[in-house]
Amino acid sequence: MGIVINELKNVFALQSKNNSYVFGIDNMGLVRHLYWGSKIENVDDFDMPTLVEVSTNDPVFEITKEEFPVYGSLRYKEHCLKASFIDGCRELVYSYEGYEVDGNELVIKLKDIHYDFNMNLHYKVYEEYDLIERYVTIKNNSENVIEIEKVHSGQFHIPYEDLTFSNVHGHWGAEQQRFTQKVSYGKIVIENRRGISTHNHNPYFILDKNATETTGEVFFGALKLSGNFSGVIEQTQYGETLVQLGINSHDFLLKLNQGEEFISPAIIAGYSNSGFETMTHNLHNFAKDNVLRSGLRPVLYNSWEATEFKVSCDEQIKLAKKAKEIGAELFVVDDGWFGERHEIDNGLGDWYVNEEKFPNGLNPLINEVKAMDMMFGIWVEPEMVNPLSNLYKEHPEWIYHFDSRESDTSRGQYVLDVTKKEVKDFIYNMLDNLLTTYDIDYIKWDANRPMSQTNLERDVWYKHIEAVYDIVKNLKLKHPNVLFEACASGGGRIDYGILGIFDDFWTSDNTDAYDRLFIQENYSYIYPIKAMRAWVTDCPNFLSRRIIPMKFRYHSAMMGTLGIGCNILKFSEEEIELSKGLIEEYKNIRHIVQEGDFYRLENNSKNKYKLYQYMNGKEGLVFAFLPQSELGHRGTTIKFRALEKESTYLVKIDKNVIVKTGRYLMNHGLELKLYGDYDSIIIKISKIEE
Repeated sequence: MGIVINELKNVFALQSKNNSYVFGIDNMGLVRHLYWGSKIENVDDFDMPTLVEVSTNDPVFEITKEEFPVYGSLRYKEHCLKASFIDGCRELVYSYEGYEVDGNELVIKLKDIHYDFNMNLHYKVYEEYDLIERYVTIKNNSENVIEIEKVHSGQFHIPYEDLTFSNVHGHWGAEQQRFTQKVSYGKIVIENRRGISTHNHNPYFILDKNATETTGEVFFGALKLSGNFSGVIEQTQYGETLVQLGINSHDFLLKLNQGEEFISPAIIAGYSNSGFETMTHNLHNFAKDNVLRSGLRPVLYNSWEATEFKVSCDEQIKLAKKAKEIGAELFVVDDGWFGERHEIDNGLGDWYVNEEKFPNGLNPLINEVKAMDMMFGIWVEPEMVNPLSNLYKEHPEWIYHFDSRESDTSRGQYVLDVTKKEVKDFIYNMLDNLLTTYDIDYIKWDANRPMSQTNLERDVWYKHIEAVYDIVKNLKLKHPNVLFEACASGGGRIDYGILGIFDDFWTSDNTDAYDRLFIQENYSYIYPIKAMRAWVTDCPNFLSRRIIPMKFRYHSAMMGTLGIGCNILKFSEEEIELSKGLIEEYKNIRHIVQEGDFYRLENNSKNKYKLYQYMNGKEGLVFAFLPQSELGHRGTTIKFRALEKESTYLVKIDKNVIVKTGRYLMNHGLELKLYGDYDSIIIKISKIEE
C-alpha cells in the first residue's frame, strides 16, 4: 500500500508490510503525529484530536505531538529546527503548503508565514522491510542570509512511559559496549562532539517495552551520519516518550545564502511487536539488499601486526606467499609504505612510495600478489598530515586552525581542512592517481584523531564528513571495483551514513577473541554482519594480554567477514595446517554468515555459553563458545530459531550427525557440552529434502 492519504481529513499513513506510521495536519496547520505501531489498514479510522491546553503554563504547542517542532511561539520542548533571520528574529512560524508523492516518497511542504523560507519533510516507505526513512530539506528563497543554529532530522513519539532505552558506549579498544537504562522524567542525551569518529555513543536509538529477542514492542531509528550527532530521549509530563536525532548543535552554525538548500541526514526507523530479533533482521536485510555492494567479501590478510612500520617489499612478498598458502584472497599492506613513514610523527600527507622500502615501487609486490591470484589492498589516512611532512611545510594553511592559536597535535598529526576545495581535490587526486597507477582492489581508510581548532566557520563539523563521502563516491564512479573499508582509530566510523559509501567496517582495534564476542554481538543489533570485519591475531593479545587457543580465535573472527592479522611467518606447521582448514571451512560457510539471517540465542546454562545462529535458506550454523567453564561445568541446550516445524534437518556436531524435526530442534533443542576454557564449536544444519 505504501502511502495512503485521506484528503478530507488531511491524514497521511505510511503503510509497510506489518506496520503503520500515521500523522496529519490539524486546523492550526501543525503537522501532528497520530500513530506508530502494528498495521491499521483503514486510514479513515484516524481522527485529529482537538487540542486543549492543561493550563496557561501548559499550552497546546507544548502538549501536541509534532512531527517536526520548530523553535518559537509557546514551545519550550525539544525542537528540530532553529533559525535566525536578517532582522534578528529567531522564531519560526510555518504554514502547511500541501504535499507531493513520488513513488515511495511523501513530501510535506511547509513555509514560514513571513520569510521566504521553505521546510519540506520527507518520508520514504520501505514496505518489505517494515522501515521508514525521514529527513528534512530547508531552502532559503530570500535575498538575505539565514543562519541555521540547529537542525534535527525528525521527532518521533511513542505512546508509553517507563520504556527501556539501549545504545552502546565505549572508547578506543572498547567500542560497542551495550547499555540499557530506564527512561523516566528528565532527558537522556547521546552525542558525539569529536567531528570524525563515534567511539563513545552510536547514532541510533532503541526503545522497548519489556522486550526480549522474540517478544515485546521495540521502536528504533538509526541516523545516517558519521561524526557530530546528537539524540534526545525524553519522557514528557503528558504520558508519552519523544525521541529525535540529528546534527549536533554543539558549536554548529550553518549559513544558507540566497537560493541555497540543505538536506539533513536521514533517519532509518522502524517498529517491531516481536522483539529485537525482528528489528535486527529488518535492518540487516534492508542493508544487504539496498545499501551494501553485492557479492561475498574476500578473506583478508593484513600485514600490520607482522611488520608495523618496518615495511619492505621483500618482507611483504614473504607474507603474501604465506598468506596465499593458508588461503587468504586479499593481501593488504598497512601503514608504513609511503613518505618518510617510520614512526607516527612523519609521512602523513606525503603519499609517494618510500624508495628505501620499495626500491622499484609497489609493482613488484603487486605483481607477486596478483600472480598468486590474490587481490591487493593498501592503507591510507588521507584526512591527516604530520607537521614534519613536506605537504605541511608547503601548505600549513591546509589544516584546521585559528591564526591566533597553536594547533593541537594528536598522535603526532593535524587534521586537514577537507572542506577547502583545494584540500578535497588534493585527496581525491592523490587516491585517483594511486588507484590508476597501481592495480589496487581495496583501500583501508583510517582516521586516527578527533578534530580541533575548526576554523571560523562552524559548519565544518558536518561539512568535513560530507566532503569525505563525496571523495569516496567520486572515486567509486571512476574505480567501481575497489572496496573501501571505514576505519577510524578502530570502530569509530560505524553508522548508516558511511555504510554503502564504504563497504566494510573495521569494528575495533581490539582483536581479542573473547572481547570481540561482546563487541560483535552488540554491533549486530543494528548493523549487518556482512560489513563487520573481524580478524584473527597473535597471542598474547596486545591489548588484553590474554592467550586464547587459535581455534577459538578463528571461530570468533569467522562470525563476521574473516581477516587474519597474525605474523604468519612465525606460525608452526601445526598452526599453518589449522589455519588452512579453518579458512577453507569459512569459505564453505561464508554465504551463510555474510548473507544469512543472524540470531542471538538464549543460553539457559549457569555456564556462560555464547550462542549465535545464522540461517540462509535451507542451511544454517550455530557458533557456540565457552570462554570459561565455571563450577558445576554444565552444558547448555541450543534451541534453534527459524526452522520449518514439520521439516527434517540434518545436524552436524563435530563428527556426530543427528536427524531431527524443526519442531523438536526449536522446542526441545539439542544439548551441548563444551569443556575447559576457550572451547568453541561450529554446528552445521541443513534441511533434508523429502
